[in-house]
Amino acid sequence: MLRYHMKGHSGYGVQYSPFYDSKLAVATGSNFGLIGNGKLYILDIGKTGEIQESNVFLTQDGLFDVAWNELHENQVLAAQGDGSLRLFDIKLKDLPIAIFKEHEKEVFSCNWNLINKQTFVSSSWDGSVKIWSPSRAQSLTTLIPRPTGTQYSVARHTDVPMSNQQQHSSLSKNKQCIYQALFSPHDPNVVMSCAGNSYVTVFDLRQPAQGNQYNFMAHNGMETLTCDFNKYRPHIVCTGGVDNMIKVWDLRMVRKVSANARQPMSINEICGHQLAIRKVSWSPHHSNMLLSTSYDMTCRVWQDLSDNGGRPTGKTNSVDPRNGCRKIFQYHTEFVFGADWSLWGAPGYVATTAWDGNVCIWNAYEM
Repeated sequence: MLRYHMKGHSGYGVQYSPFYDSKLAVATGSNFGLIGNGKLYILDIGKTGEIQESNVFLTQDGLFDVAWNELHENQVLAAQGDGSLRLFDIKLKDLPIAIFKEHEKEVFSCNWNLINKQTFVSSSWDGSVKIWSPSRAQSLTTLIPRPTGTQYSVARHTDVPMSNQQQHSSLSKNKQCIYQALFSPHDPNVVMSCAGNSYVTVFDLRQPAQGNQYNFMAHNGMETLTCDFNKYRPHIVCTGGVDNMIKVWDLRMVRKVSANARQPMSINEICGHQLAIRKVSWSPHHSNMLLSTSYDMTCRVWQDLSDNGGRPTGKTNSVDPRNGCRKIFQYHTEFVFGADWSLWGAPGYVATTAWDGNVCIWNAYEM
């Protein structure tokens, strides 16, 4: 395991460079990201295993997520607490090269389109998802999830874990917060988001606004904090929520059931974390492996037993004594927020970051 400590700043998001096997970007905030400034760290992994800071950008508000520009090896996008996104050139110092500001509340996620690399997406606690181009200051499209029968209310949310009873009582406060939005790695026109009202929304950018989405409740009315597309199975996604559950969904089944105004069922449920799931991420190397982080201060590696090399098995993780858990990483000492798989070298290396200010690099497949 390798470790780097960011003194005075808590980690929120981390991502490997898509161009270099030894470069990371990390989004952080002071005072646990609740108040004060943020820092964007650019870290390099040396040939002998040491991690060094190659550049750092100080921001006036906390940073909650990062995304590398898929077309430019030296550009990194950061989601900021003042409602803006800032694009930095890691070869320069101090100031961003572009600012994108339309959101009315904290921007909590950003994601670059892996296919149409001219666009990126952001989501905010203001209840909106926006599509952007780095070549213009105004957004290309604003998407508003419209779950049937759901009433929204607006409130600032500190995203601190609570007991199940407290989580249930908080639902009326946090419904509008959209915690994550990301492009499908299979279709450049498909975007998925998840929100505090428990709903996951799938958008099709090719459709007119009145019919460009379908929704489903993922975590029984409790907040859905994270979601991800499977890299090998185009119709399979997973979600994580404050019910401490990871759920796997087949979007073909979801859309069919949702069209009939019925609640769809997940094809697998994965249990093991003791507190809310903060991040889920499918492996880029295996169709049935995924990584999760949690407020219980652990990261866990899971095998999705419903899949066997892209073929459904009809099984769920309940058939395994360990619920399919293949590794528990317990070296963080605070809530674990960010995680990313390395695309380079031997499969299995991941980077994680937490409120303890540490970035850890470890092998997910090594027991």
